[in-house]
Amino acid sequence: MDFHINNILNDLKKDNFQAYLLTQFTNVEYISGYRPTSFAFCIIKENPIIYASQMDMELANQNSSIEVKKYESYEVMIDELKKEGIKNLAIEPSLPFSSYVQFRDDFEIDSKTYVDKQRMIKTQDEIEKITKATEIAQKSFLQLDILNNNGSEKEVAFDLVRLMIENGAAKESFDTIVTSGPDSSLPHAIPQNKKLSQPVLIDWGAIYRGYCSDNTRTMVYTERQQEIWDIVAEAHDKAIKAIKPGIKCLEIDTVARDIIEEYGYGDKFIHSTGHSLGLDIHETPGFSLRDETVIEDGMVITVEPGIYLEGEFGVRLEDTVSISKKGNVIGDLPLDII
Repeated sequence: MDFHINNILNDLKKDNFQAYLLTQFTNVEYISGYRPTSFAFCIIKENPIIYASQMDMELANQNSSIEVKKYESYEVMIDELKKEGIKNLAIEPSLPFSSYVQFRDDFEIDSKTYVDKQRMIKTQDEIEKITKATEIAQKSFLQLDILNNNGSEKEVAFDLVRLMIENGAAKESFDTIVTSGPDSSLPHAIPQNKKLSQPVLIDWGAIYRGYCSDNTRTMVYTERQQEIWDIVAEAHDKAIKAIKPGIKCLEIDTVARDIIEEYGYGDKFIHSTGHSLGLDIHETPGFSLRDETVIEDGMVITVEPGIYLEGEFGVRLEDTVSISKKGNVIGDLPLDII
């Protein structure tokens, strides 16, 4: 049996749970290799099982490493669990309320993050897929020739996604951000139907064999923009240098935040310093002031400090870091795009 399932079974035993219910698509995929297209109920127990929709049965049978049954109804599924003597059920925190109400009368229920705990540490295979996704995304960015591009923000975003797919990505890992001028002060700006102005901020990523990449670069043009860029670059570089197993995630956020605060822009850094990624673009843990998770070998977390000057412009610089004895930047795209 898969070692992730064994680890979860051990966690269940420690907490006196008999089974663990998952419905989140990427959690089901992580456990079984099968990503649902409509819905599925994955139940981890001594003999794990997935109840898949009729529409997904062929796909599930092709890809799932654990037994698959056709879903008939909540009643049938619950009855089968009760016949096995299951009286309590751990659920993932993201389980929809509409599903929770179907189970709550028949089982003692509590939410647990057992799969999140497994997903925190990437295997070598997972890191290789994230690395390949990053290579595809960075190659595509360079092919875009952004400095000589005369398109609109929307057109540039479209071209970047097209290039990533041509270079081997399944798709973009999130809605590609291409923003410029004053709109760059919006961390999650939506590309507009207007010509690029200055500076230009691009936040993009690819998915390769299910795994995400994430980078941000900001191209600056004036002395004032360069001044802000230099501060963000210093925070980015020093945060990455500070990463090592054994310290807490919040300590890395503090490194980046302290540098930006020293220059007087502390209130303009309006998000956390980074997030894990993998099958999802946002996973746990993250480099935030509230995250006390201890950094471990095998974690993959972004570092993306930013300064956002409302009505003027914003600068963000982001790389994804694989952690071993230290933080290793994935990919080789320079911070400074000339």
